[in-house]
Amino acid sequence: MKTIYHIIVKEFIQFRRDKRMMALSFMAPILQLILLGYAATTDVKDVPMAVYNQDKSVASRELIDQFVHSGYFIIQKDVNSLDEIDHEIEFGNVWMALVIPPDFSSNLLARKTASIQILTDGSDANSANISLGYASQIINTYSGSIIADIQKRVPLVTRPAQLQPEVRVWYNPDLKSRNFMVPGVLATVLMIITMTLTSLGIVKEKEIGTLEQLMVTPIKPYQLIIGKLLPFAIIGMIDVVLVLIVTRFWFAVPLQGSVVLLFALSGLFIMTTLGLGLFISTISKTQQQAMMTAQFFIFLPFIYLSGFTFPVENMPQAIQYLTAIIPLKYFIVIIRGIFLKGTGIAELWPQALALWIFGIVILTLSVMRFKTKLS
Repeated sequence: MKTIYHIIVKEFIQFRRDKRMMALSFMAPILQLILLGYAATTDVKDVPMAVYNQDKSVASRELIDQFVHSGYFIIQKDVNSLDEIDHEIEFGNVWMALVIPPDFSSNLLARKTASIQILTDGSDANSANISLGYASQIINTYSGSIIADIQKRVPLVTRPAQLQPEVRVWYNPDLKSRNFMVPGVLATVLMIITMTLTSLGIVKEKEIGTLEQLMVTPIKPYQLIIGKLLPFAIIGMIDVVLVLIVTRFWFAVPLQGSVVLLFALSGLFIMTTLGLGLFISTISKTQQQAMMTAQFFIFLPFIYLSGFTFPVENMPQAIQYLTAIIPLKYFIVIIRGIFLKGTGIAELWPQALALWIFGIVILTLSVMRFKTKLS
């Protein structure tokens, strides 16, 4: 243990002297979390909209006001023809257009069905679907207010039966996508930082020749491996604290579950990322090669297949089977469950067990390969 202790002290001294590595370890996670926390959102606001109002009545202006006051739409331009709408959407000046026919108000007064038209740019299918959902909600609310106004002015002997839904949203009552996305960003940033530090730190020693110098000393391989990995594990846990503070107090994401459980399962995940970083260091000769290997073969597949960006349930069945070997997938489920639902180990034990198995297997294989390289 004394030998391992001196290796750890040596690692921290070397780490302190490397200003670039210190910035990568402590500043990069915070900056990445802040930038991605704002960028990684599925909320759609301030949708630029064109209006072709052929009716010019009080009723049509009230409908337009409903769109403006909703907070989701901005009237970018009033147009005078359908061709002008085509031009605005084609050039990306507006995402959606509202077309009100000339008989809109007359049909309402005659208690007939009044038709309107919504045109939207479907290039971005997700934004288009969300915008259409907002528009449908606004139109339904406006329609309901008209029916209520008619019933007040012309009371019916027998009113039609009405269904009044009472909607409650659990775990994320404000429906903020940030509350869902930021914990996923936390998990992704933790993976990138710990894996990068481990692979670059060891490869750097191979480049400058200090690793070979350690190999000719009486230090045993397991002492060298433990002394190398423990500092990065400690730095990883410090990063957990830093990004947890930013998540909780900067983005105000509620933490409903146990902080102790979060740290314990983060330790399991860090064990996996350290093993992957160690493996990358054994197959890379330079730091640039290590970064390219990690980026193309670890970071991108993990991010796309973990459920961070796209729901795993929406992927083809064959791809869903492939996601079973992605450790980040299980940690994202864990961290979102602890943050939003307050779930405990009773609900998260399958994901915790998967992380423990991945950590043991990956770290063991990487250590064996690293010992072979040392020999």
